[in-house]
Amino acid sequence: MNADLNALAVFAVVAEERNFRAAADRLGVTRSAVSQTIARLEAALDMALVRRTTRSVSLTEAGEHLIASLVPALAEIRAAVETTGSLNAPRGQLRLAVSSIAERFLSGDLLARFAAAYPAIQLDITVTDEEFDIVTEGYDAGVRLGEVIEQDMIAVPVSADQRQVTVAAPAYLARFGTPQHPKELAQHRCIGWRPAPKVAPYRWEFAQDGKEFAVAVAPEITTNDMALMVKLAIAGAGVTCGMEESFHAAIERSELVPVLDRYCPSFAGFYLYYPSRRNLAPKLRALVEHLRASRLAG
Repeated sequence: MNADLNALAVFAVVAEERNFRAAADRLGVTRSAVSQTIARLEAALDMALVRRTTRSVSLTEAGEHLIASLVPALAEIRAAVETTGSLNAPRGQLRLAVSSIAERFLSGDLLARFAAAYPAIQLDITVTDEEFDIVTEGYDAGVRLGEVIEQDMIAVPVSADQRQVTVAAPAYLARFGTPQHPKELAQHRCIGWRPAPKVAPYRWEFAQDGKEFAVAVAPEITTNDMALMVKLAIAGAGVTCGMEESFHAAIERSELVPVLDRYCPSFAGFYLYYPSRRNLAPKLRALVEHLRASRLAG
């Protein structure tokens, strides 16, 4: 079995793009060159790695198995190269997958100061609430709530403890009354949030006497846009639930009123997370150090 590293690198791009033309454009070669490289790799391994159609590419079981092992290995190689010689300075593209509810991280100031301090680093930030393997998808790091991060990841705090709260507009409460216990939410109009299509709406979780519990609400309105959810609540469409930071400005302006506060405890906040590697790329190390310094200063 003899598979050259260049062919494996081409396969990794094809697996990510799922399209020969897109992979060729990204690599700066012809579509035919990409196709021939994959064919040689399959011949060397004596197995099919991709299924070709006129418009797209999907991976076979063998292809899925190979890419699962290949992406982390390529990341290690890139990190090792970046820590060598003239590339030891922080530079290059830094890809981040960030939860839309990580308000402080996405506030602008934190990332703007980092970009100003490291002009040789190009930030590529995808704001998404879908759950996926950041390594397999080619991201350097992600930002998520601590409770949903895999235990084999390195995690650096980027916020204080958080709280999930329920809020409503004063006009709504004047018309329909203020719930005194989470179980009463079943009798109220509710606005729900879901991270992505075909994903269940975010759970409304509370605690009483140290015991956590969830309330099954049937939202009249559900959206994947947190900003729209806040606007709907301000407009009096119903009670909604989410991260306290998302409602902070509206609460300060008295446009929204927190309810059921006694049932809303604090929990671990947001973390930058990334896989444990012997060679941490300088660009990612720079971000980690920037976040730690900002946290100590703030």
